[in-house]
Amino acid sequence: MFCLDPVSPLPHIRRMQIPASLRSLPNQLTVARILAIPVICLMLVIGWDWLRWLALILYVAAAITDWLDGFLARRMNESSDLGKMLDPIADKLLVGALLVTFAWTRDFSGWELIPAIAILIREIFVAGLREYMGAKAVSVPVTFLAKWKTTAQLVALFFVIVDGLLPSFGFISATLLWIAAGLTVWTGWQYLQSVWSHFDGPPMPPTAI
Repeated sequence: MFCLDPVSPLPHIRRMQIPASLRSLPNQLTVARILAIPVICLMLVIGWDWLRWLALILYVAAAITDWLDGFLARRMNESSDLGKMLDPIADKLLVGALLVTFAWTRDFSGWELIPAIAILIREIFVAGLREYMGAKAVSVPVTFLAKWKTTAQLVALFFVIVDGLLPSFGFISATLLWIAAGLTVWTGWQYLQSVWSHFDGPPMPPTAI
């Protein structure tokens, strides 16, 4: 029989509690959206029609939480710094994972890979830009157009999933993907312009690797 050493860190691990910010419903919805991403991608990779329908339903539910978590946070007065960090991360993970998945499953034709790659490059670039500016204590807030950009991405990816079930939607999904890519690149350019003057600021202290 095993017993726990009183000085062992394990008892402390057992007593760890979920942070209060993670116990709020809005943040739980955001975490649920993140956890749904690998399930959606796996269903799409397997490729069976009935699994693709389930992936579509789960994707719609995940996309709805993108609006619902923010609405509930404001309505319930439960906005938190953790939620403000997790929400855009969940969006980028969902969009990025699906773009890679659709490239793998050949849902994207050769030309559709161009807007997909443009979206991925912009999202990674802006994330790095925010980290760089955060070290300089410069805020890079989300713009109104950037929120519409995310909506355009989610709608476009919805129709990509539908196109695999109902091929007549191919033109719509391709058109929406190009529109989403255009908005994505344009908002990335806006972010770069807004912080351009801060690149001449004092150098940041070196960080340990």
